[in-house]
Amino acid sequence: MSFNIALSGLNASQKDLDVTANNIANVNTYGFKESRAEFADVYSSSIFTNSQTKVGEGVTTAAVAQQFNQGSFLFTNNSLDMAVDGEGFFATSPELGDQIVNLTRAGAWKLDAENYVVNSAGEYLRTFPVNPDGTVSSISLASTQPLQIPSSAGDPTATENVDISVNLPSSAAAPNDGAAPPGPVPFDWNDPDSYNAATSVTVYDSLGQSYVQTTYYRKDFDEATNPNRWEVYYTISNGTDTVPLSIDHTANGAGDVYPDGSGLEQTGAVTPGPGDTAGHYIEFNSDGTLNNINNNNNVTTIPIGAIAAPPPGTSPGAGLDMGGADVTQQITINQSNPTQYASAFQVNSLTQDGITVGRLTGIDIATNGLVQATYSNGFTEPLGKIALVTVANSQGLAQIGNTSWQTTQASGEPLAGEPDAGSFGKIRSGTIEQSNVNLTTELVDLITAQRNFQANSRALEVNNTITQNILQIR
Repeated sequence: MSFNIALSGLNASQKDLDVTANNIANVNTYGFKESRAEFADVYSSSIFTNSQTKVGEGVTTAAVAQQFNQGSFLFTNNSLDMAVDGEGFFATSPELGDQIVNLTRAGAWKLDAENYVVNSAGEYLRTFPVNPDGTVSSISLASTQPLQIPSSAGDPTATENVDISVNLPSSAAAPNDGAAPPGPVPFDWNDPDSYNAATSVTVYDSLGQSYVQTTYYRKDFDEATNPNRWEVYYTISNGTDTVPLSIDHTANGAGDVYPDGSGLEQTGAVTPGPGDTAGHYIEFNSDGTLNNINNNNNVTTIPIGAIAAPPPGTSPGAGLDMGGADVTQQITINQSNPTQYASAFQVNSLTQDGITVGRLTGIDIATNGLVQATYSNGFTEPLGKIALVTVANSQGLAQIGNTSWQTTQASGEPLAGEPDAGSFGKIRSGTIEQSNVNLTTELVDLITAQRNFQANSRALEVNNTITQNILQIR
């Protein structure tokens, strides 16, 4: 009997050494959870056994229990490195379209050859599909899908509308020629002295080619008659050539709005054709609020000339050189509630609705798990929301290697949810959860297990000596 007791002690000590050695070996494994050997005594009896004199029959390993306490965080410069600050697990699948879901706490993610987010074992990170506003419609493991990062933002979109909101200084003086008495000077976009202020925005054609559209403001020279009136002009440039964008007044049903063209003839490469006027007026009330735009023909929007390649046989100034591309488009300028207050020229807002082809410039992952891609054209796109999983009994999970687990009957069914909700935890981007192994504690446990092994070996040796003495009795 004593041999079996000592032998069970040796086996238990060996198991304790194995568990401790495994913890120490994984001290630098991301997302690793340490284990603890738990033992129970062995005791058997019958109705005829005297419990007061009964000796136990040794020790057995009751369980090797995993400890899912939080590991420390390691901060990195990689936005794809993620850690869960809470109880949740990342969900992964071994293959595309695979319904098998593995769980892991290791958050060292990377991109594969097809731009899918995978871990070092090649397993795919699963996310909830999201709406354009970043919200999730369905929260279930069945609805999750592998996360893929697109390299471009899709087809370009031609600019159709430009929205401008400005304040024009009430104290501004109209540009003049400096003579005595002073006289008006013609507008020339190459001469900053011929206008009071300007602002620019990048616009795009349907091929994604960029242009700079500039809006110029200058105070009306006839201030005695029109003290609160400004002239507005538009040009567009491809970086080499600049041409004016004339206003299509006919489209507004107004005919020739300014029959004398007073103060509105532009100088430069292009002379406006018949029926077109190169600029328009903005008039304000005495309190600085808007009175009218374009003589009330179109209070909010101004359709301006097409961006087009020069027609055959015309001078280069007849349009922008677009490399022979057959592309035309109209742009509408929306002068959104301009004001004339006693302050400096100020652009309150300036936007346009076109985009060029964008290349991926960055990935942003919020604490709620929303993954957004940022592109070189300023476009941002929600790609998915990271799915987190919890179980009722995490110690019932089955280890499958690669710092991953699968659910079992003991763990309970997996419950999927969004990060930063309930007990699932938050996502920390640029962070990796390290092993929760305490090396100092493990080294002490190693010494303890070694001493236990030696003590049980000594008990076995003593039993052997006693047995040998009995055998030598004659």
